[in-house]
Amino acid sequence: MSPSTSPRFFTDREVSRHCTKDSCWVLLGSRVYDVTAFLRMHPGGEALILRRSGKDVSREMEGPPHRHSENARRWMEQYYIGELDRDSDTDRNQVQNLRERRNTSQQKEEKTAVATEKGDDQHAPYNLCSYVDLENDLVDWRKPLAWQVGHLGEKYDAWVHQPVDRPIRLFGNPFLEASTKTSWYWVPVVWLPLVCYLSWSCYTTLAKGTTRIAITSDFSFMVHKYTFPLFFMMGWFLWSFIEYCIHRFVFHMKPPAHNYYLITIHFLLHGQHHKSPFDGSRLVFPPGLASFVVGTFYTVLNNLLPEIVGMSTFVGGLCGYVVYDMIHYYLHYGSPKKGTYMYSLKAYHVKHHFEHQRAGFGISTAFWDHPFDTVIPDEKFES
Repeated sequence: MSPSTSPRFFTDREVSRHCTKDSCWVLLGSRVYDVTAFLRMHPGGEALILRRSGKDVSREMEGPPHRHSENARRWMEQYYIGELDRDSDTDRNQVQNLRERRNTSQQKEEKTAVATEKGDDQHAPYNLCSYVDLENDLVDWRKPLAWQVGHLGEKYDAWVHQPVDRPIRLFGNPFLEASTKTSWYWVPVVWLPLVCYLSWSCYTTLAKGTTRIAITSDFSFMVHKYTFPLFFMMGWFLWSFIEYCIHRFVFHMKPPAHNYYLITIHFLLHGQHHKSPFDGSRLVFPPGLASFVVGTFYTVLNNLLPEIVGMSTFVGGLCGYVVYDMIHYYLHYGSPKKGTYMYSLKAYHVKHHFEHQRAGFGISTAFWDHPFDTVIPDEKFES
């Protein structure tokens, strides 16, 4: 809701009726929030919010067991829809109806603008795209962001870590913009056939019993076919370390405030994901960009290890990458059951986005956060 739009008023009875997955409202004091779009994103699960639908969640926001961060509170404001009015009367309703009629034209223009930005038709659901203060934000959201963020300088780091629930347009050129977006299913479609083929090729080559690794000119040993799973898992484990390093040292580098180009590169690589963490079209790597990482991984292994060993390790790492990208997507849009590994991993990753941007760099696993002392403090959500 725009600051220029007068707030709507709702009675207790109206608020209490919105208590399903299709329409879920909560109260924060006298303020009313429609959190329907946030249900599956919440790290504590849908059930936690649904049990409190139609009620005041002020105590839950303050904790214990979990005190919500300033980013979480700012995020909450994006779902604000009006005020609670326990003493509403006919005159108030008439005034509200008049205000709504006056704002009809403005709301239609906003819906059209948002639908156009998302590439949808004019009937796109407006509530999927939360409000951003177009007049006071540090960037102009009505224009592509890629060439604007570099000018933020020292304000960039704070701005990019204040997430919004709104899709981002990076480039004005339609081709460039489309190349930055990828549906999740393209990752397994492109890479899993290669994983399967290379796995079969490595195993059948080893099964011939003719593969030997020379240690010296006088000594070599045969590589048995049953060692393939060992090399495969070694590659997967190696990928988990690479995943951690890329996320921590590349994606979360802090670009110098005076360097326009490094800020822009950081935003394109990962900053845009932290600014809009639930933009579903940018949660996995485009295959074209991923191919550079995959190619580098293959080249290094092929030069360091004997050919068949390097290939077997590579295919395990490639499989680990596919699983990583799928898990990352699921952590943002999945609804794992309470008590499962994915449930705790989802809570861990969401806290990385909203509270601990300088910790919690493991995505498919938090293993590497322990030896490098970047573990997010354990915190349980109330059931």
